[in-house]
This record gives sequence, C-alpha cells and structure tokens, in this order.
Amino acid sequence: MHPLIKSRRLSLALPFLLAASLLVSACGKPPGGPPPAEGTPQMGVITIRTQSITLTKELPGRTVPYLIAEVRPQVSGLIQSRTFREGADVRAGQVLYQINPASYLASYDNARAVLAKAEASLLTTRLKARRYRELVAASAISRQDYDDAQAALGEATADVAAAKANVESARIDLADTRVNAPISGRIGKSSVTTGALVTADQVNVLTTIQQLDPIYIDVTQSSVSLLKLRQAMARGELEMAGAGAAKVQLLLEDGSLYAMEGRLEFADVTVDQGTGSITLRALFPNPKAELLPGMYVRAIVQEGIREQGVLVPQQAVTRDNAGKPIAYVVGPDSKLQLRRLYVERTVGDQWFVQSGLEPGDSLVVEGLSRAREGLEVTTTPWQSRTPSVADESISSRHIF
Repeated sequence: MHPLIKSRRLSLALPFLLAASLLVSACGKPPGGPPPAEGTPQMGVITIRTQSITLTKELPGRTVPYLIAEVRPQVSGLIQSRTFREGADVRAGQVLYQINPASYLASYDNARAVLAKAEASLLTTRLKARRYRELVAASAISRQDYDDAQAALGEATADVAAAKANVESARIDLADTRVNAPISGRIGKSSVTTGALVTADQVNVLTTIQQLDPIYIDVTQSSVSLLKLRQAMARGELEMAGAGAAKVQLLLEDGSLYAMEGRLEFADVTVDQGTGSITLRALFPNPKAELLPGMYVRAIVQEGIREQGVLVPQQAVTRDNAGKPIAYVVGPDSKLQLRRLYVERTVGDQWFVQSGLEPGDSLVVEGLSRAREGLEVTTTPWQSRTPSVADESISSRHIF
C-alpha cells in the first residue's frame, strides 16, 4: 500500500479510537459515587411582634334615601300648572303643582258668608238673653221665656262654631290646590302634565322627592358572624372601635373608595328567616349627590380592635395535605419547626393569625420551597417590597 494512503487512513480512524477509549473508561468507573456537596439553605425571616389591629369586614349593601316622600293630591281637580323642573332640587314648602282653585275659592267665600250670618244671629240672641235675665229677676216675664232665650243663645253659639269649622275646612281645601313639597330633596319625574285630572288621595303618585344628603347604606351581615363578634368582645379579645358609633368606609361599584367616611347607625333586631342575615344601617354624607338610591356598594365596617394581634405576610403561610394553614419558624438550634396556624382573615395583604405563633418567633417568609421540619438553615432578615397596610386595611374576609 502506498505510504500516503496508509497515513490518511490512520488519521481518519484516530478520532473513533479516542471516543471508544473514553467510553470504555466511563463504563469502567464504579457507580454510586457521593452527590456533590450542598450548602446550608438560607431563609428570609421576620421576627413576630404584636400590634394593635383594627379589624374590618366588607359587607354588600344598597344605598337608601335618608328621607323619601311620595307626592299625592289632597283635593280633586284639573292640574293648572307644574312649577318645578324634573330632577332638580326643591325646598320644603315649595309649590310643585297648582290645581284649578275656582270651585274651592267659591266654597271658601260661601263658608265665610255663613259664618258672618251666624255671628250676626249670635249677637241679637245674646242681647235678648241679657234682657230676659233682667226681666225674669223683676218677675216681668215667665221663667220659661228666660229658659228659651238661654237655649237660643247656646244654639247660636254652636252655629258660629260650626260655621268657623266650615270656613277652616274650606280654607284648607283651597290651600291644598297648591301641591307643596313636603320635604327638601331631589325631585323625580312627574307622572302628570298640565290639564290632567287628579283626585284626592289617589293611588298613583304625582312625583317623588328623595333627600340624598345624608344618605343611608343598608348592608347585610350573617347572624353567625355577628354572634361570634359579640362573643369575642365578651371574652375581651376585641375592643370597641372608638367610643362612638363604628366608622364605615365605602367601596363604589367601580371599585373606587368613596372619599367620605360614614358611621354605623343601628343593627336590626330581627334575623331574616330566608337568608339568616341581619341588616345594618350606616349614614354617609353625600353633598355632591355622588351616591344615588339603589346603587350597589360594599361597606367596610370596623368590627373592633385587637390590641395584641399578629399579622404575617401571606407568602409565609402555606397549606398541608389536608388544606390546613402551616408555617415554619427557625428554632434556637437554627433548625426549622413546623407550626400549625389558625388564621381568621386577611387584613390588607397580610394574614391575621389567631394562634400558632408567639412574639419573638423567627418566621420563614422566603425560601419555603426547600423548607422541611428539622432542616438546619441560616437566616437573613426579610424585607417586604410593599409597605404594610395593617393600619389602613380596606378589606377583610373570614377563613373557615
């Protein structure tokens, strides 16, 4: 064979021989060698401290007018004019409708004339009775004539009283031809126009007036939650939120927070048998009429204050196989300890823990993916990326 060809064949076969040599060497290496060394896990921790926590609860509700008046006519007749603009604000006593007053004015004038006649008759009867009293004393007339004169005086007096009552009744009917606003507030649409015939105390309303400043918010709370709240206060676990009525904040339909704060007015004394809930009523200022009757809102009601409460970041709490909340703390020996927690609700972006953690515990917040009970770890302080909202929480929910 030519030397050049032989040299080329050797150079082509050399890489394959080298790969085969490495494969044989690898196969000959004994299995089951020790895994690479792993360092002690580092955990981000916080130290548990107690603090005063204002507990709130978010409840659904509807806006309700502070005052509402349905306007109906008190006399019958034709609507002569309407003197308000629909949707405008009206004052108490303002004239809304004018009913044709002609027939009522005539009745009023007639009643006044009857009264004048009765008063004139009373005058003559009174003078006659006075003269008869002097004559009977002198035995110039019989006692019967005197008694008849006194009876006539009483009848004339009664006639005057009846005539005065008729005048007052006619005056009221005449005044009622002007349909006035019974309360101040915002008036709705009119159900009648000029020329319409209305009757006294009819079923259909002419219009409706609603006072919107202030305005009520009616919210519902389950009777079970209210019972638990009262029991917690009786045990001393919670204190009343302030000396006066509980403060209430409001979330509008678009999720925004209403600028003004309200107060809780009262809780109903009856439980709804269908829903098992109790109605709470809160009062809110509404100077710009931003809140309209019938709006769906969510009220954030202050339930009470926990003086020695514990709040932890939500990422520090996980769940076991049974779905129960658990957390890890670092013990004095730098080993992880598993704690089973009872968490009642969220407060802002944190869990409110009722039991399972003690002040001074080093709670693991970061590094939980490698956490297991008894694992030795090193710690570093954990810093929240966002400020705590414990003091200004706007929502909370129960966890059962």
